Amino acid sequence: MARVPQDPQIRVTEILGAAEYLFTAKGYCGTTISDIARHMGVAQGMFYYYFKSKEEILESLLDRQMSYFVSEVKDMVNTSIPASEKIGRLFQIVISNIHDKNEALFRIVQDEHNLHIKTKIARQSRIALTPLILEIIEEGSAAQEFTVSHPQVSLDYLLFTKEFLINTYHVTPDELLSPCLRMAEAMIEKILGTQEGTIHIILKQDV
Repeated sequence: MARVPQDPQIRVTEILGAAEYLFTAKGYCGTTISDIARHMGVAQGMFYYYFKSKEEILESLLDRQMSYFVSEVKDMVNTSIPASEKIGRLFQIVISNIHDKNEALFRIVQDEHNLHIKTKIARQSRIALTPLILEIIEEGSAAQEFTVSHPQVSLDYLLFTKEFLINTYHVTPDELLSPCLRMAEAMIEKILGTQEGTIHIILKQDV
């Protein structure tokens, strides 16, 4: 039987690190549990003490990234910048976390065999972001930056716009990325009832 370290979280972190590296290098389908154990230099039985399957590892990786992402959004929301700037930065954080920092994981969940995981992550994202976006909407309305009659409806449309950008960003040709983002900015301005040119989503290709 594999020896269990004193702090199980250390071993979990090691497994997740090895799995993420191999998923990126060999692809999710091309990586086996044996590959992960071999890469770590441990017995395969040790792996099963912490995870039941490769899919469970993938979900843990996504949960970890979700935690990082939500923490980044919360830190941003708690700053003193205007609400209109917070909305732009929210979209920047969402897109950069998926397409700049976690592109390999994102492509894995795009596979038709993993769409149930994608649906679960999208639901968790919505639950985590809902109170934060509503806070920004309320702040912008109080400061008369936004004119929002129905915050929940505006929230739903903002979340829809977020999902659209997430799902289309990676297939949009480079020359169309900026026009795509400018269109999204215009849509968000309409949703929030704010002046044209108020919302800015600045990503690496815009710098």
